[in-house]
Amino acid sequence: MTSTPNKRQAPDRRRQTRGGRRPSDTDGFAPLVLVADEDATNRDLCEAILARLRFAVAPVDSIDQAVKVLATLLPDVIVAHARDVSRLQRAAWPSGVPFVTVTDEMREPDRLVSAIRNAIRSARTPDA
Repeated sequence: MTSTPNKRQAPDRRRQTRGGRRPSDTDGFAPLVLVADEDATNRDLCEAILARLRFAVAPVDSIDQAVKVLATLLPDVIVAHARDVSRLQRAAWPSGVPFVTVTDEMREPDRLVSAIRNAIRSARTPDA
């Protein structure tokens, strides 16, 4: 009895640019997004959206934990609730990590991803 290998039904999409990767990015680069939210539902939803789009995600469940993570990781962008941004900005100040403030309008995946991409691009663009 011979076995046939399983074949994909869909076309190979490994070379297609998705999510956090753009043609101008270095090969294999995935922006690291620190998601700081005490609400597990919001945090998990944000993590799922970003992970599906090939962003590297570091979720944390408290601002204290986010401050500790900032000491070891250097994320490309931090996603946090508006009430927590000032505390995180003080912790991230020397590194200049950009922030995306989560609002009710940003529960739509397209708006969240667009805001994250814009923050990353603006951080990479040198000031004139």
